[in-house]
Amino acid sequence: MVESAGQLDPVCQDRGVKIILTLLVTAVALLASTYVVDGIDVTETSWTAKVGTLLVVAMLFGVVNAIVKPLVKAIGCGIYVLTLGLFGLVVNALLFLLVGWFAEQFDLGFEVDGFWAGFWGAIVVWVVSFVLNLALDLAKDDK
Repeated sequence: MVESAGQLDPVCQDRGVKIILTLLVTAVALLASTYVVDGIDVTETSWTAKVGTLLVVAMLFGVVNAIVKPLVKAIGCGIYVLTLGLFGLVVNALLFLLVGWFAEQFDLGFEVDGFWAGFWGAIVVWVVSFVLNLALDLAKDDK
C-alpha cells in the first residue's frame, strides 16, 4: 500500500523483507543440503552462478511447497493420520525430487539423484530453515 510520494506502508515493507529473508534462508538451507547429502549437487562452477541457481531453486521450492504440498496433504489426509504424520517425510522427499526435476527442466545446475537423496535433503533443508528462521525471528505470524 502506498502512503505518500513513493513511501511504502511499513506492513508491506516488512512483508517484502520477510519474503526476501525467507528466500535467502531457503537458499542457504539448499546449499547446506548439497554439502551434507550425497546425491544433491549444484553443478555450476562459479560462485555467482551457484548463488543464482540456489536463489531460483529456492523460489521453485517455495512455489512447490505453496501449491503442491497443500493439495497432497488434502488428498492424503487419511494416510497422514494412519502413519501419525510419518508419511509427511515421504511427501517432502517426493516434493524435493519434484523441485530437482523442475530445476532440470529449466536447465538449472541443481541435481537430486533419487528418492533417498531427496529424503535426506528435505530433512536437512527443514532443520537448517527451522534454525535460521528462529535465529532471524521469521517464524512470527503477520497480523
